[in-house]
Amino acid sequence: MINTVMDQASGLRKMKQNNNAVKVISVTGGKGGVGKTNVSLNMAIAMGQQGKRVLVLDADLGLANCDVMLGLRVEKNLSHVLSGECELEDILVEGPHGIRIVPATSGSQTMVELSPSEHAGLIRAFSELNADYDVLIVDTAAGISEMVLSFSRAAQDVLMVVCDEPTSITDAYALIKILSREHGVYKFKIIANMVRSLREGQELFAKLSKVTDRFLDVSLELVATVPFDENMRKSTRKQKTIVDLFPKSPAAIAFKTLATKAAKWPIPNQPSGHLEFFIEKLVNR
Repeated sequence: MINTVMDQASGLRKMKQNNNAVKVISVTGGKGGVGKTNVSLNMAIAMGQQGKRVLVLDADLGLANCDVMLGLRVEKNLSHVLSGECELEDILVEGPHGIRIVPATSGSQTMVELSPSEHAGLIRAFSELNADYDVLIVDTAAGISEMVLSFSRAAQDVLMVVCDEPTSITDAYALIKILSREHGVYKFKIIANMVRSLREGQELFAKLSKVTDRFLDVSLELVATVPFDENMRKSTRKQKTIVDLFPKSPAAIAFKTLATKAAKWPIPNQPSGHLEFFIEKLVNR
């Protein structure tokens, strides 16, 4: 079990000294390959450029890649926290523009098979961090595993990344269906990624909305259309984000606009009723 997770009373005592609420955004998508990590990191770095204190959780616990995509050297990761070798604070890695990364493991079946109580322990552990953050971005794994569901419902905003492929729309719908019917998540912010035009992004959103409107009681909002951009591939090869390497490219501008918009999304005045990241800070509000 996680030795580093303190009891809730300890978390509440710490929050008296560190009271600022944290905006928590989960970036998910159902299907692999839709660009979740690119969205997470570009949004995080754009927010960092805007002066926000940003923490990124690489929540693909078995196939982590945030550190690789940024060319960061990682000595310890979440597996060391779970084993009790160190605390969450000890594994944080600094990225561009002052953002911090919580690195996970790659190629670990054990991390993929964590129990719901271990997921809950990781979520609670964030309340014990010493530093004060403005935003936590949770880059989830693909699919509809318990891991994805746990981290998505523990966020305040669920950002669903879709691209113009039938399987992307189908898998996004499946994830929205499970989160809404089984976990009480009813609002989803949609990113149309790698689209050829604004109109294509709007049509993609319309396809997903048509299905959810017919079968589910949920609210979807299109918050960004990110254009297909050849500079994305170039920046990935150089282990940089496009907002850093090609700041005037179309995709970079879209990510910066999204970051500005996301910074204004309201933080709830009270907890939702289930386990959340930094829940003590919401209680203290």
